[in-house]
Amino acid sequence: MRFVVKTDVGMKRTINEDRVGVFQREDGRVLAVVADGMGGHNAGDVASEMAITEFEKYFHAYNPSVVPEKEWLMYTFQTINQLIAQHSTSNTGCEGMGTTLIAGLFENSKGSKGIIAHIGDSRVYQITENLVQQITRDHSFVNVLLDSGEINEEQAKTHPMKNAIMKAVGTEKTIHPDFFEVEFVANSYFLFCTDGLSNKLSDSFIQSLLYSKKSLQVMGDELVEEANKSGGEDNISLILLTNKDEEV
Repeated sequence: MRFVVKTDVGMKRTINEDRVGVFQREDGRVLAVVADGMGGHNAGDVASEMAITEFEKYFHAYNPSVVPEKEWLMYTFQTINQLIAQHSTSNTGCEGMGTTLIAGLFENSKGSKGIIAHIGDSRVYQITENLVQQITRDHSFVNVLLDSGEINEEQAKTHPMKNAIMKAVGTEKTIHPDFFEVEFVANSYFLFCTDGLSNKLSDSFIQSLLYSKKSLQVMGDELVEEANKSGGEDNISLILLTNKDEEV
């Protein structure tokens, strides 16, 4: 498994409230984490930084022979939720802060299986030469309207409440992340990203770029560049993981 990690403040923001990280262990396990913070001045980046830092700490201490992966992810999400909520209430300027949070836990081998835990509107896509599949489903107000039939997919793309999310880490006493079991099929990618990327790039553009004869590093750079060229109103972050051999 190879990966590239990118984060960019974008064209309009002065602070980057996104945090991303990929962490590896000697037993071959890989953890990919994306957090998009929200809150008052300087609070969003505090929340996302806490989420990434704590996840890394718990990951390196995790004993998979004692605790199943899904149970460990749930415990870690709940613990981070409590830590951010406590920090929010006890520190001036951090009131109401929170973060989206996605964590993907993989074995580091071709064809490996993984499990993804998700809260918020950051996303994970699985991409092959023939298919772009959004694995996660946004916890957003727009998706509530879609589910009730009040709006359609086209209306959702331009809805004025498009960026309003219904669930975040640190804003509620208890949280219930969604879980997805996934598998790396041959020559495929997993793209973890914040909405600063997913709101700007089409599935077809991403797919065509990933199956061009470019290096993983260059593809990561070009995804960020294209999101900025399309406006870059938000912070832009991504993790791109693949079991595909590097093009020469």
